[in-house]
Order: sequence, then structure tokens, then C-alpha cells
Amino acid sequence: MASLFGVLHRPFSTAAVVALAAVSTDLSDRFSPSKPSESSAASPPGTSAGSEPPVHHRISFSNLSGLSFISKTQAPESLFGFHSIPAASPPVLHTVYQYAKLAKPAKHDDSMPSFPSSPSDVLYRWHLPDPRAYGAAGDDGCSAAKSQTVVVLLGWLGAKQKHLKRYAEWYISRGFHVVTFTFPMTDIMSYKVGGKAEQNLELLANHLADWVAEESGKNLVFHTFSNTGWLTYGAILEKFRKQDPSVMGKIKGCIVDSAPVAAPDPQVWASGFSAAFLKKQSVATKGMLGSNGSGSDMMVTADAGMKPKPAAMEVALLAVLEKFFEVVLNLPAINRRLSDVLDVLSSEQPKCPQLYVYSSADRVIPAKSVESFVERQRRAGQEVRACDFVSSPHVDHFRSHPGLYASQLTNFLEDCVLACCKGSS
Repeated sequence: MASLFGVLHRPFSTAAVVALAAVSTDLSDRFSPSKPSESSAASPPGTSAGSEPPVHHRISFSNLSGLSFISKTQAPESLFGFHSIPAASPPVLHTVYQYAKLAKPAKHDDSMPSFPSSPSDVLYRWHLPDPRAYGAAGDDGCSAAKSQTVVVLLGWLGAKQKHLKRYAEWYISRGFHVVTFTFPMTDIMSYKVGGKAEQNLELLANHLADWVAEESGKNLVFHTFSNTGWLTYGAILEKFRKQDPSVMGKIKGCIVDSAPVAAPDPQVWASGFSAAFLKKQSVATKGMLGSNGSGSDMMVTADAGMKPKPAAMEVALLAVLEKFFEVVLNLPAINRRLSDVLDVLSSEQPKCPQLYVYSSADRVIPAKSVESFVERQRRAGQEVRACDFVSSPHVDHFRSHPGLYASQLTNFLEDCVLACCKGSS
């Protein structure tokens, strides 16, 4: 099948790739921020970016009973034409995924669930809920519902497991089970239709389908980040529809953070890749802040805020990437694949509530694109909520406004996903 590697035969695309490789390689040497970047704000301390560990050290094991997912995949050609990208192959190549029986923990167990200490390039990880979230007075009905629900967190472009840790902890502290899923950048850059990335995604979809089939009453909630997470959700829905449509009825809610743009837009893809490469140096990580006169920051309207301007290097990188994706996104195989997933997300989503959290200050996903999609979903009869965080950068709403973000999630889960237990509270 066609791969993105094929575009390198086009002279302009080849020049774009060489420029991108040079810039991205130089970035790691020139930029050493003294504080964590936006995408790594929730990273645990002591994480080192040294030499990569062996494959078996990158797996997180808890309870492997019932697991039968072992896969052998072929490494596809690189998106950028280079086969010696210095990054670890995902552990799915040689070993099994972590699996945990998601049974309700004992009420008397006061221990907090600990996150595995393996590095953050594991593809997906299961997290057990905090036992102390169960057993509150009058909460028996909701505790039962939560113990039967898995929240699936689908990361943004360039996200690692450590970046989703804060979100996972929020859910497990409230009694939910959590799966965190991320794509290594090498999988995205080497993407081809039917290749390794889609095989890894199929493993996750099969795992989730097997889990909800174990006993009645088990449900799924998806929480996606940026267009990468949202498109991953669409691909999972597509696999559910083809392999076991009954799983669609097990999806009780979907939270979409900083997305979508429901079209193969080269400018959006260029902005996303630029932000992933430049991290904190990218203008996409800068929100719009105004002063309240006392020296502290506050949320401001998009018109009142000062939009930061990208540096000259970022402007050049964006121009190169945009031209590159004008070619890539119009390759027949890639365009058809994206169109299939976008069709599912636009017109074949499950009949479950949706929550969209976004920002007028987002420099990657335009707020108007989110609002337009929300209106189309409402016209299609979907139950949809939306919240504009106004000033926070791309996929940074939780860190910028933790109280508002948590209240949006709490209200959504209680009113929509856990409505069945309200009578027991």
C-alpha cells in the first residue's frame, strides 16, 4: 500500500523534509528550557532523556492474566525517508501489553494506586482506581457504575505516557479505571495505510472490546486530545463498527479536548507538527494573558489578549510543513483513509453525550472549527456541550484553569455518563 515515504520522490517535498530534519535535529541541541514545557508540565520528576532502555524495561506489568495480545509487525518506511530515527521501537514488536483485571478493589484497602516506573514510551497502560474513591455514604450506586467504566485517554501528537499522568490521576481519584494511549512520534512519521500504527491501534480496540464483553454492565468513556487523539478515536470507532457493532452501545460519553478540525487541513497539520517539534519554543504553547492591574494574570477575551508572534525560525518551519502536507494529505491512499475516519466522526458517532473543551487562544485548532463541528453534531441530533476556555493554549486548559476544567468534567460525567446513579446519591 502507499506510504507517505512516496512523496519524497517529489523534489519540493524532498527539500521540505531535509529542512525539517535539519531544524528538528538542531532543536534538541539549541533549546534546553530551564523549566518544563507545556506538553511536559505534568511529567514526574527525575525523568531522564538518556540512553534508551531495552525493550523489556519499557513494559509496565501488573496482572497479565487473560492477556493474549502478542503481535509481530513490520517496520514501515519513514514518513521523512530516514530509517535511522533515534527513537525506541514500540514494545508491541516483541512482547505483550500490560493488562489489569479491572475488578472493584476492596474498600478497606487504603493504598493509593502507584503508576508504573517504566519509561513513558509504552503504547498504552491500564490504571486501577483509588480504592478510597469507593464507599462514600450514599455513593453505592455511583461507585458501582464507576467500577464498571473505563476512561480511555487518547494523547495528542508527541504526547507520552507521563504527559497524560495528571489526567489519569484525576479520573482514578474519582473511582474510574483508566487506559492511557499514546502514539510514538516515529509511528506517526512512518505512517502508512495498514501499517504498524494501525496494527497497534487494532490491538487496543480488540483489548477494549474483549474487556466490555467479559460481563454485562461494563462501559467506555473516551477523552481525546487534539486532532491526533480525536482521529485515533475515529479509527477505534471504525474498528468497533466493523468487528463488533454492539461495542458502540457501550460508549457512554466522549470528551474532546482541543479539537476538532474535521478536514485534512495542511495548515492545521503543519501547526501540530511544528508545536510537537518545538515544544515550549512554539507560539502554540503561549496563551493570551491580560493584567488585572494587580500584577496577577486573568482570563481575557480573545480580542483583549495580546497574541504572541512566532519567531522567524517557526515561521519558516510552518511554511515548509504546510507545503509538505499540501502534498501528503492529497496522496490518494492517505486522503481516502482520512476521509473514511472523518466520515465516521462526522456522521456515525455513537448516541452518547459529547463535551468539547477548546480555546479562542488555540494556535493549532481554530475555535471556529470546533464551534462549527459542534453545531453540526447538534443538528444531527447529538447531545453536545461545549466550553471555550478563551485564553489557554492548545491542550493546556487543565493546567491553565484546573478548577474550571475539573468542574466541566465533573458536571459532564455526573449529568450524562453517570445519570443512572443520581437517584441513589
